[in-house]
Amino acid sequence: MFNKYKILAIAVVFAAFVVFNWFYVQSPQESAIQEIFNTDLSFLKLPESLKITIAAKNLDNPRVMVFDSKNRMLVSETKAGRVSVLEDKDKNGYFESGHILIENLRLPHGLDFYPSTDSRQVSSGKTTYLYVAETQQIVKYAYDANTGKLIDGVGKNITNLPADGQHFTRTISFGPNFRKIPLLPGKKGNNTLVDIKLYISVGSSCDVCVEDTTWKRAAILESDPEGSYTAEFAGGLRNSVFFTFHPKTKEIWASEMGRDNLGDSLPPDEINIIKVAGSEDKFGAKRFGWPFCYGNRIKDKIFNPEKIKRIDLSADCAKTEPPIIEIPAHSAPLGLTFIPTDKGWPKEWAGDLLVAFHGSWNRSIAVGYKIVRYDLDANGKVLSQKPEDFISGWLGDNGKISGRPVDLKFGPDGALYVSDDSAGIIYRVTLK
Repeated sequence: MFNKYKILAIAVVFAAFVVFNWFYVQSPQESAIQEIFNTDLSFLKLPESLKITIAAKNLDNPRVMVFDSKNRMLVSETKAGRVSVLEDKDKNGYFESGHILIENLRLPHGLDFYPSTDSRQVSSGKTTYLYVAETQQIVKYAYDANTGKLIDGVGKNITNLPADGQHFTRTISFGPNFRKIPLLPGKKGNNTLVDIKLYISVGSSCDVCVEDTTWKRAAILESDPEGSYTAEFAGGLRNSVFFTFHPKTKEIWASEMGRDNLGDSLPPDEINIIKVAGSEDKFGAKRFGWPFCYGNRIKDKIFNPEKIKRIDLSADCAKTEPPIIEIPAHSAPLGLTFIPTDKGWPKEWAGDLLVAFHGSWNRSIAVGYKIVRYDLDANGKVLSQKPEDFISGWLGDNGKISGRPVDLKFGPDGALYVSDDSAGIIYRVTLK
C-alpha cells in the first residue's frame, strides 16, 4: 500500500511535470522550435555539389519566410495562426532559438518588410514595418529589428480582402511601380504612382467559377504602402500563391495552379510574367485566362456559364496572356526564386529559376513533391521548357510522401532555405 509520504512524493513529481510542460511547451513566449536533432535526409536527391540540412523543425505548417536586418528568419505558421521568429545566434546553420511574434491570427501567410530590412535604414532611425497577410486583411506592425520584437503589439489594417474560400492564403511582396498613368483622379491618383507598391495575391473562391461578387479574387492586387487605395493589377489567375521579381527586369513572375477535374494531364500549371496593363487593356488589368481558358489560350470546353455578370471579364481566349512556362498538371507550383549571381553558386546556374512543386492531391499517379530548375538567360528568357530536378525524393518510389516543399528563399548567408508545411521543417541548402 502507498503511505501518505509516497502519495505526496508522487503528487510533487506530477506537479513538477505539469509545470515543466506548461512553461517550456505551452508558454506563448516559446516557439514551436526545440532542440535541432540530426535527422537523416539521405532520401533526398540533389546535385553532388550541394548538401541539405535541417535548419529548423517542429514547426506547425510553416509557409512563408522572410529575413530581418539582423538575419533572423520570420516564418508564418498558417494553420497555427501565428508568426514566429527564429534565430541562429551562433551562425552554425541551425535556428537554435526563437519566439512567437504574433499569434491568434486568421490564417496568416504572406510576410514582408517596409521600407526595407536594409541595416542602413534601420540605423538611420526609420521605423521598419512588418506587413502580415491574413486571409481577410493586410495588417502592418511596427517592428524593432534590434530585438526581433514588435514595438507596438497592435497592428494597423491597411486593406480588407475577401476571406477564406477554397484558396484562403494571401501572399504579399513590395516591388516597383509599373504604371505610368494614374489609376484614380485627383490627389489619390498620385498614390497609384508611388515608387514602391505592395502586391497582393488572392486566389479564387472555387475550383472553377465566375467571381461575380468581387474583383479582388483570382487576381494580383496592388496598393500603396499606406493602403490609401487597392486596385486590381492582373486578373484571371486562379491561384497564384507565390510570386517574385526578376533580379534584372524587375518583372513579376508568378506561379499558377490550374483547375481540377479535367483528368490527370489537363490543364497545365503555369509560370506567368505579370505585366502592367496597356492602353489595349480596357479595364486596367491584363487577363490570364481563368476560368474560361488555360495554358496557351486554350478554351475550357467544360466550363460554359450561361451568363457573365461582370463586364470586365471576357471568355475570348485570344485576349488573354499565355504563360511563359507550362508545368505538368497537378504539380501545384508554389515558391519560386532566381539563383543569385553574387552568392557563390555555380555560374552555370546563375539567374536560373527554381520552383517548388508542392505535389498533387487528386491525380491517379502522384506528381510533384520536388524542386526543379529552369534554364534562363540573364534577361529572363526561358531557354528550355523542360526542367531539371534540383531536389527530389519527398515522393518515394513506393508512393510514400515525406514532405512537401513550399517557399524558397535565399538567405543573407547565401544559403537556400526551403519551408515544408507537411513535415514542419525548414531546410538549408548550401555548397559542400
